[in-house]
Amino acid sequence: MPVLVAVTVVLGFLAAYPGATAVRQVDPVSFSVWFWLAVTAGAFLVLVVGWRTARWWRRGAGVAAVLLAAFACANGINQFVGYYPTLGAALDDWTHKPLPGQTSLPGAVHAAGTANVPAAGKLVEVTVPATYSHFEHRQELVYLPPIWFVGHRRPVLPVVELIGGERGGPGDWVRLGDAVRMSDDYAHLHRGYAPILVFADATGRFDNDTECVNGPRGNAADHLAKDIPQYVEKTFGASRNPQQWAVGGFSMGGTCALDLVVEYPHVFNHFVDISGDLTPYTGTPAQTLKDLYGGNVAAEHANEALRVMRAHGRYTNVTGVFLTSTEEVRHQHEAQELSRAAAAVGIRSLVEISPGTHTWQFAGPAFATAFPWLVDQLAHRATA
Repeated sequence: MPVLVAVTVVLGFLAAYPGATAVRQVDPVSFSVWFWLAVTAGAFLVLVVGWRTARWWRRGAGVAAVLLAAFACANGINQFVGYYPTLGAALDDWTHKPLPGQTSLPGAVHAAGTANVPAAGKLVEVTVPATYSHFEHRQELVYLPPIWFVGHRRPVLPVVELIGGERGGPGDWVRLGDAVRMSDDYAHLHRGYAPILVFADATGRFDNDTECVNGPRGNAADHLAKDIPQYVEKTFGASRNPQQWAVGGFSMGGTCALDLVVEYPHVFNHFVDISGDLTPYTGTPAQTLKDLYGGNVAAEHANEALRVMRAHGRYTNVTGVFLTSTEEVRHQHEAQELSRAAAAVGIRSLVEISPGTHTWQFAGPAFATAFPWLVDQLAHRATA
């Protein structure tokens, strides 16, 4: 047992330090995750070493111990990222249960033309052609507010693209960020009016951290800034005016939100950056250069917001907000630095710090708090 305990401790340290770096885990993970990972390894070692001599009930207890420790570790990871708020949410995701209010595009078109404002909007499954990007993406979602369904002439509505974290999918902002319910609540208070929300796929798969740039991992930027706007404008009659387009995101998505706006101001004029980073990255500077840009330093510089803003010069009608939590000290400093740089080139931005940590339980309410401000930025611009 002393040997097994020592080996368990060593495995825990190896997982926490070189192991985390090896799997490109760039955000610090809580101690409980590494503790339960080590306990899982230790329980497994005890099970293997004692299997031949143990009685059946000891074997059963050993298997149960391994499974329980593994569950505790998985739950620690889930608590760290705040991915599944309940077991029901996890089961709904694993079984691919349709999201609340989800319908097909033909179903949404068929429901249009009502005389009265519906009680809620609809969430539409869409397959956006990768015309410009050739980016291999998953099925995406579009929220159409209640006002879109009134009458036979579609209103020209503003649009907000929402992007999640580096690991996840297009439905995260619906399941975890509660964005549809939030928008329905806003629409209920404003006679059915709200922006169109696009739940975009910036990664293509769960483990493909693109940071929303064009590179070896796919032309994610072209998909977000070209494919999606063209499709949404054509399919849903949305505004073509960049002053009525915004990007919001959490974690990686927050980094993307600012970067897309400063790099594509002819497409997007507003951003909500929730706990984003100073610049796209996947680990060390060398890893980032290789992973995202294939070693192309010029491409890397072209996607760093501070450099992009300095090179661009003064922006017009661009606004944004940086939202970060009290536990994210590094993100607070980076948000302040980015906001100062933005102000120097004419971008009006706010930095707001609220109680919480780097989880969806912080991101969803934070975006809900900023949503009226964002709609105000979009609604007070001339439509195209």
